[in-house]
Amino acid sequence: MEGSSIAEFYKGRTVFITGATGFMGKVLVEKLLRSCPGVEQLYLLMRPSKGKDVSTRLREFIDNQVFENLRNEHPEQLKKIAAVAGDVTFPGFGLSPEDMQLITDNVSIVFNSAATVKFDEELKTAVQLNVKGPRELLAICRKMEKLQAVVHVSTAFNNLDREELDEVIYPATIDPIKLIELIDCLDDGLVRAITKELVGQCPNTYTYTKALAEQLLERECGDIPLAIVRPSIVTAAEQEPLPGWVDNLNGPTGFVSGVGKGFIRTFKINSQLVGDIVPVDYPINLMIAVGWHTAIQNKRLNNTSGIPKKIEVYNCSTGQKNPLTWAKFREIGFKYWLKYPTVEMMWYPNCSFTKSRTVHKIDQAISHYLPAYALDLVARLTGKRVKWVRLYDRAHHAISCLDFFMTHQWRFVSENPIRLLDFLSEADRRTFYFDVRQIDWNTYIGTYVAGARRYILKDDPSTLPAARRNLKKLYAAKMLLRLILLAVFLLVLSYLWQQVSSWRSNTPGGYMASDNITFLHLQSEVEKETSNQGINPYLTSGIKS
Repeated sequence: MEGSSIAEFYKGRTVFITGATGFMGKVLVEKLLRSCPGVEQLYLLMRPSKGKDVSTRLREFIDNQVFENLRNEHPEQLKKIAAVAGDVTFPGFGLSPEDMQLITDNVSIVFNSAATVKFDEELKTAVQLNVKGPRELLAICRKMEKLQAVVHVSTAFNNLDREELDEVIYPATIDPIKLIELIDCLDDGLVRAITKELVGQCPNTYTYTKALAEQLLERECGDIPLAIVRPSIVTAAEQEPLPGWVDNLNGPTGFVSGVGKGFIRTFKINSQLVGDIVPVDYPINLMIAVGWHTAIQNKRLNNTSGIPKKIEVYNCSTGQKNPLTWAKFREIGFKYWLKYPTVEMMWYPNCSFTKSRTVHKIDQAISHYLPAYALDLVARLTGKRVKWVRLYDRAHHAISCLDFFMTHQWRFVSENPIRLLDFLSEADRRTFYFDVRQIDWNTYIGTYVAGARRYILKDDPSTLPAARRNLKKLYAAKMLLRLILLAVFLLVLSYLWQQVSSWRSNTPGGYMASDNITFLHLQSEVEKETSNQGINPYLTSGIKS
């Protein structure tokens, strides 16, 4: 691309990408092919799965909607994608001798985004993917004759025992090498038994193992030119590859889609905290720029003796530079769901946030399980499949994995991406934008909602008129239900009042009279029952007072 130093750098270079089939990986591949048209070849590590070989998976990968613009405008670029069969959990990624030779002879830039992002993943699996995987990658990189840069994708959410996380690699609480050796020699049941003790204050195995991977990379990278990019909560695209594009229900996307559907109506979230979300195109552009900058800096250092290499860390987050609270996110999101409603809504979209676990459980029982049991009862009586309670059980389990992150807040220092901007030309700043200060949250959340509607809920834009008519009907139904509930409440209140009035009218007269009369009645009864005249002055005095 004209005037782009980054595009010029990638021209004629071969890139190796792990995790290419994931959400961020797809966007990375698309961006490299479109904005760095001179790139020579992209080798993607893929493993056979579900009865499909690598060639089948590659065809399905290229047919993905994310490459729509490339297919229409530059279809020849897609021919630059090649798959190599392998698995990050195997020694040497399980690459064949031929593929290993191909990669070590030709690759000069590596992007490592392979990881398990399941928060409730078994520790043994998380260690294999998130810790042993990067270690195996280093061994492969040492054999690469043309290597100039390795960009490792981590997460901003590691070392969460700290309130502020700087762009440094923090020391691990345990030696990652010893942990690998320990996990390898224990059976799965024993690893599960000691997981809580090993993980300590970390909320889950994902953040725990990602932090360990950074420590391992720092210790073992040697002279490999390595940089780390730490995105926060990655959400739908702002502009590229397609506005609003997203292909999973992870994180806030599940919230956005569930609320728009009328399926989820309550969340355990501290609405006043900052929700550190970032559109996927920002960390992807940052990764490509970091690859370029790391290679340039490595070349400079190789020509300058006595200067040690350092792993640069880039926190790609919005909380410090462009904060957005969960309350604001809900307010804007609800506004746009009313503008872009989905066709098949279960109920009028709305949601409540609470910090209280008890209040949240009560809300779930009333807003989720009460309708779910009613629908399942109707389904059972009509011979249909019972599903709603089971769906809510699954949804609540998935959402509960995020409770810790929605009720806590951290300050992610994000200065290195801003400093990197100083090295970019104006053309590169426009093409590889990653300055989060430029995000307009009102516009972006509108794009996010429209993207969730189209790419997650699979609603074509042509269905909007019908969806808006349905929204009006559901609003009328919501108001009618409120009126019915209000009428029932008033009827119950009226009935209770009548019962109290009836009880009072049937009670002996002394209890309906004034206090003075009551005491006079008491005095009279006492005078009849006792001959002790000495008490009369006290009673009389008490009544008069």
